[in-house]
Amino acid sequence: MALMHYQPYSTLTRLQRELDRMMGAGLAPDEETSSWIASDWSPSVDIQEKEDRFVILADVPGVNPKDIDITMDNGVLTIRGERVFKEEEASDNGRFRRVERARGTFIRRFALPDTADPDQISASSRDGVLQVEIMKGEKAKPRRIEVK
Repeated sequence: MALMHYQPYSTLTRLQRELDRMMGAGLAPDEETSSWIASDWSPSVDIQEKEDRFVILADVPGVNPKDIDITMDNGVLTIRGERVFKEEEASDNGRFRRVERARGTFIRRFALPDTADPDQISASSRDGVLQVEIMKGEKAKPRRIEVK
């Protein structure tokens, strides 16, 4: 008798993910080709606003930092990358009994506020967490306008 871990909502979650993908929730326009690309999975992110900068933290375990591409264009920050498990693809002729870990390409886009300085963006990766820091530019000082 084989024991099986029962997850009553796993089938519904998988169905929802497939419906989202088919209906375009996982699609994003590609700037270079002007076509739409599918995102296989989407990393979870936290966005923090600090006094002098914005910080985006993205969970990307198993993604090589060399496979992550970050671009800034027209106020939109784009993070794209790919997670592959090469050692597992070669083992046992690629046959699995159960696959739960997401793999493939991902893309996340963030519209940045006008206070973000597009020339001062840095990124680092440590322990499977990508950290993108966007420095804030000089704020326009509020001024009083006299009504005549």
